[in-house]
Amino acid sequence: MAITRVALLTAGGYAPCLSSAVGGLIERYTELMPEVEIIGYRHGYHGVLSDTKVVIDDEARRSAHLLHAYGGSPLGNSRVKLTNAKDLEKRGLVKVGQDPLEAAAQRLADDGVDVLHTIGGDDTNTTAADLASFLKERGHALTVVGLPKTIDNDVVPIRQSLGAATAAEQGSRFAQNVLAEHGANPRMLIVHEVMGRGCGWLTGATAREYLRWRDAQEWVPSIGLTPERWGVHAVFVPELPIDLDAEAERLRGVMDDVGCVNLFVSEGAGVEEIVAQMEASGDEVPRDPFGHVKLDAVNPGAWFAQQFAKRIGAEKTMVQKSGYFARSAPANAQDLELIRQMVHVAVDAAVAGTPGVVGHDEERGDELRAIEFDRIKGGKAFDTAVDWFQDVLRATGQA
Repeated sequence: MAITRVALLTAGGYAPCLSSAVGGLIERYTELMPEVEIIGYRHGYHGVLSDTKVVIDDEARRSAHLLHAYGGSPLGNSRVKLTNAKDLEKRGLVKVGQDPLEAAAQRLADDGVDVLHTIGGDDTNTTAADLASFLKERGHALTVVGLPKTIDNDVVPIRQSLGAATAAEQGSRFAQNVLAEHGANPRMLIVHEVMGRGCGWLTGATAREYLRWRDAQEWVPSIGLTPERWGVHAVFVPELPIDLDAEAERLRGVMDDVGCVNLFVSEGAGVEEIVAQMEASGDEVPRDPFGHVKLDAVNPGAWFAQQFAKRIGAEKTMVQKSGYFARSAPANAQDLELIRQMVHVAVDAAVAGTPGVVGHDEERGDELRAIEFDRIKGGKAFDTAVDWFQDVLRATGQA
């Protein structure tokens, strides 16, 4: 396929891979096809609709390697849903009555984009596929090749999404400081809330990384420096039911024996119960343009603290959230290697005119390939039966 102009965009929430993926794509195109023009839309689909973009010039090409050392995204992100016309009209991104999908498609056609690389979650990438289909009907060929970005690691059928491993490592680093607060007061309850709307993988993986760190330390029990006080005493994820009464009884015993309780809680755990309580009380449940409950507004970590504090006899309660700390970090070595592999496949797919989202296809023997858009979807549940998570539950006393 002859390629004249390539466009890049990053969208959705941040993950520790965006900057490096942008840098990797620039490097790869510069290496293979230095004559190809590259542009980047600012703030994802927001930039497509507002015609806000940057040209990847010679300086950016020479310095693309520097992007691997940074978190965030040099292009910027936003949460723009192209099928939510009402929201986009309200934000001034489209005119009243204008079809956002048509407006975005027209911008891509006017900009002469042959290949669009989207770095985002399932909605970002499947929306790009809708754009390509829309343009094809109008005689403009556009190949869309996406990269899977989500710290939740919940994209079907992709084995490992970019940024998830780094987010777990960074969440562990966050916890290493926060859990030191267990001695700031007698009978302290600490709730570490981890991102993960509908999937508990990140919470489980963060607990695993933290426990690896804890188990590698040396301790001085005679003075009170013990692994038990630095432990994880429960992990709550959306995929597992929670018996609050039974857990309160068990954790009361931990508090009595150890003197503190440390919980790792997925932000998606308990949300159904929280929403039900709010609706029963007549309270409005705030939602984002995608229809998702705004988790910062319902505050699951605080809800769990309220459920347990009195019942376990906590004198002081602390709720800390590692999400923004973890998701904005630069990619670690594991993610950098995964980015490198996926970027190479993404550019090859673009040259071949093969659309899809690059990932290790769990339904095809973990082959790294451009996976068909109609097979991409979010909401992959975390398999809590995997051996490593069962080890985590045994360490907490839950199994």
